[in-house]
Amino acid sequence: MGAILTTIATYVIVGILGALVGIGVNAVVRRKLFMAQRGQVAEQARQVVLGAEREADNLVKEAKLEAKDLLFQAKADLEKEQKDKRSELTTQEKRLFQREDNLERKTSVIDKREADAQKRELALAKREDMLNGKEADCDRALREHRQALERVAGMTVEEAKRKLLSEIESEARLDAAGVAKRIIDEAKEGAEREAREIIARSIQRVTRDYVSEATISVVPIPNDGMKGRIIGREGRNIRAIEAATGIDLIIDETPEAVVISGFDPLRREVAKISLERLLQDGRIHPTRIEEIVEKVKTDLDKLMVEEAEKIIFEVGLSDLHPDLIKFLGRLKYRLSYGQNNLYHAREAAFICGIMAAELGLDVKLAKRGALLHDIGKAVSHEEEGPHAMLGADLAKRYGESVKVVNAIAAHHEQVEPICPETVLVAAAEALSAARPGARREALESYVKRLEKLESLAVSFKGVQKAYAIQAGREIRVIVRQEEVGDAESSQLSRDLAKKIEQELTYPGQIKVTVIRESRFVDIAK
Repeated sequence: MGAILTTIATYVIVGILGALVGIGVNAVVRRKLFMAQRGQVAEQARQVVLGAEREADNLVKEAKLEAKDLLFQAKADLEKEQKDKRSELTTQEKRLFQREDNLERKTSVIDKREADAQKRELALAKREDMLNGKEADCDRALREHRQALERVAGMTVEEAKRKLLSEIESEARLDAAGVAKRIIDEAKEGAEREAREIIARSIQRVTRDYVSEATISVVPIPNDGMKGRIIGREGRNIRAIEAATGIDLIIDETPEAVVISGFDPLRREVAKISLERLLQDGRIHPTRIEEIVEKVKTDLDKLMVEEAEKIIFEVGLSDLHPDLIKFLGRLKYRLSYGQNNLYHAREAAFICGIMAAELGLDVKLAKRGALLHDIGKAVSHEEEGPHAMLGADLAKRYGESVKVVNAIAAHHEQVEPICPETVLVAAAEALSAARPGARREALESYVKRLEKLESLAVSFKGVQKAYAIQAGREIRVIVRQEEVGDAESSQLSRDLAKKIEQELTYPGQIKVTVIRESRFVDIAK
């Protein structure tokens, strides 16, 4: 048993020693293998380093070569650029030399011309002196010759001219008188009788009532207590009415009536209708007054157009431009020597149409020219010039024919007529205006004086409106309060009074009232 254990131990020790020996051998072998691999890796690293060094040397050499090429190329480009610049500078220098040569040549030419001009001036001065001497000699010879002729003839040149002209004029007058007498006698035999018959028949067939326009209008009121409401507290209502319409409101002892005074029929009509509407409405205060007046003005514009369309229909015409109809409607409230212009135009159109029919001429053309002959009076207070020429310009602007334009322009003989209808228009206009009771000179001169009075006031700076009232005995001027102060208003009244004294002729005296109103408005919400 002990031997077995000894044997087993021996075997175990032998196994352990064998294992240890195997481990040591294995370690030795692995070490040798590691050393061999390490030598290979070192050799490979050395080879890689040598290859990298060779490649780096190659790259450096290539870089040096490329840098040399770039340097050479840059040097070549620089040399080429310098060469081009030198060439350009040479070219510019040649051009400058050429310009300098040209300028020298031109300077020499100019100097030569100046010398020639001076020579010519001297020659012209000598020639002028020579001519002046010859002219003086000619004038002296002419005077001596004329004096010799006057001594021979026994009369001066002027006396000879007058005598010759007198003889020629006497002979021409005798010849002209004979021809004119023969023509007049031949024309009178038939034309005078026929013309009288045509005019007589035309006037007999056109009978129109004519009511002379006055300078006042009367508005009936329901009772005398209404006068106080029209006047308003401290007179503010009546002042507002007068300022808005430009008329003079007269409230006196006349029972149940208010008198509206003003020379402009349109203003009177605006004031009359406005006052009637205020009486119907019952609300009479400055703001309401201004609203009603503005609305009445708009309504009157429509009314004037309707009145014009009505008269155009009565006359039997059509195709008038709408703006011409508006201008024609304005004539309803314009007067000429007291005669209403719109009714005068209608009457002239009827007379002209009848005469044209009697003579076998164009009736519609004659009526059209006669109806529009005074259309210029619708704008004559706004533009400068004769109303006939203003009317012709309006008709031409709105497409009327050449004959109608000529009829309007020639009805006061300011241009020559181009057709028989133009002559008829002038005749019809004269017949309508010259018949008894048609016109009154005094009223026209009175109206013109009031219009002149208003235009003088409006010509001053800062004036907004101006109204002549009290039959021209007072002018009320409303100024813009932001442009004219109180001191300027006082000065304006004095300047206007002086200007009226210098430029107008009038009886009595004229009161100048300048009104400057400050108005502040706000709205309560």
